[in-house]
Amino acid sequence: MITFFIGLVILILGGALYGKLCERVMKPTERETPAVAMRDDVDFVPMSKWKNSLIELLNIAGTGPILGPIQGILFGPVAFITIPIGCVIGGAVHDYMTGMISVRNKGEQMPDLIRRFLGKHLYVVYNIFVCLLMLLVGVVFIYTPGDLFVTQILGGKSVVSNPALWVVYGVIFAYYVIATLFPIDKIIGKVYPVFGAILLLSAVGVFIGLFTKGYPLVELWDASAAGFPLQSRFIPIFFVTVTCGICSGFHSTQATLVSRTVSNEHEGRTTFYNMMIAEGFIAMIWAAAGMGALQMGLADRDTLWGSATLVVGTVAKDMLGTVGGIIAVIGVIVLPITSGDTALRSLRLMVGDALRIDQRKKKNALLLALCIFAIVGVLLIWAKGNPAGFNIIWRYFSWANETTAVFAFAMIAVYMKKNQMPYLMAVVPGTFYMYIISCYILNAQIGFNIPWTISYILAGVLAALYALLLLIKKQAKASA
Repeated sequence: MITFFIGLVILILGGALYGKLCERVMKPTERETPAVAMRDDVDFVPMSKWKNSLIELLNIAGTGPILGPIQGILFGPVAFITIPIGCVIGGAVHDYMTGMISVRNKGEQMPDLIRRFLGKHLYVVYNIFVCLLMLLVGVVFIYTPGDLFVTQILGGKSVVSNPALWVVYGVIFAYYVIATLFPIDKIIGKVYPVFGAILLLSAVGVFIGLFTKGYPLVELWDASAAGFPLQSRFIPIFFVTVTCGICSGFHSTQATLVSRTVSNEHEGRTTFYNMMIAEGFIAMIWAAAGMGALQMGLADRDTLWGSATLVVGTVAKDMLGTVGGIIAVIGVIVLPITSGDTALRSLRLMVGDALRIDQRKKKNALLLALCIFAIVGVLLIWAKGNPAGFNIIWRYFSWANETTAVFAFAMIAVYMKKNQMPYLMAVVPGTFYMYIISCYILNAQIGFNIPWTISYILAGVLAALYALLLLIKKQAKASA
């Protein structure tokens, strides 16, 4: 387990040091935050630091930091190193900077921040893109917790003909509608502490189980480390596969949402940066669990890659017994539900802002929410009825997740450049992910299906252009 522990040290110590550096760069002040200055008791509501932090963690930690690392361990023990490094200098920086920039710009959501710092043309592209991503998030985060509940808690089958499946989907759907419409402190602020306690029990239980059950973990220097089946395409597939466990553009939409409830800028590091480090810890735990399950014969390659949700139940029950396993599985179910509700809330806010709809009027908010949920419902039915439907949605979701992060890093870089901050902190990870998303979509069957060699070359050109444009881009006219 040496490689695993090295990764944890990188994550915790690196997060403490780099997080402090980010805070020194941003220089929090005592200025009034939007939660105080623009309080409306619906979306702009001052809440305590611990509650904001918990909400942020539950918002960003869906099934991505669990299912992604379980699949990502097929690339070998290098995952134990790349996950923490990516979190520290990529994902956590992304989350902290987007949250703080939003705090300093009247709680603006990502589309408006893109327009402010990257211009109106990219704003239009991004706005369409991120809204589609939010719809996919809504579908994925109804589908995966629903399937987990039916198969692992009820012991049923996740098939179209099972009425229990649709009942579970309906309950999740109804919760999302309520959480999307009601004031954030009345629903999300009340139920999240309960969800957080379940999540904590789940994560701690699986972490302890790694040792009590003696799950074997392969070291980087072991001869067997070369035998993992997906190593040959580590770049780019690993980073698209693990996505939320390292860096996710979806997080920027959640950080800007929470920015409207932050009472003091000094809370930003804990609320935004440290919660991404916590998500990285969850990703490390499940990556280790996936590797242990593979080494012990509890799961094979096909199961890890194609049915990661089944691995969750198998591992939890093997480590913690029937009752403890059920609690752990419920903790995993909680994660996507607490991301899906705020994803759709963010979508309502972004669409409303783009169309200049006054959502202080409950009728307007309700009509907009119903339109959004109608589309989500259609996509959910299609995904469940089509044998390849969910896999198609999941692949586009993963790629779109990273693509959205590329936009966010560009926005952060421009903001930092204008404010005379070390903007390479954003340019470097943004350029890396520009390479990742370009290479992936150029080669993928859901993309352009171009051979790998040509894809690598073209992706390098696109990444270089991305970096060059950010380095020469003129300063934005407006910022705070």
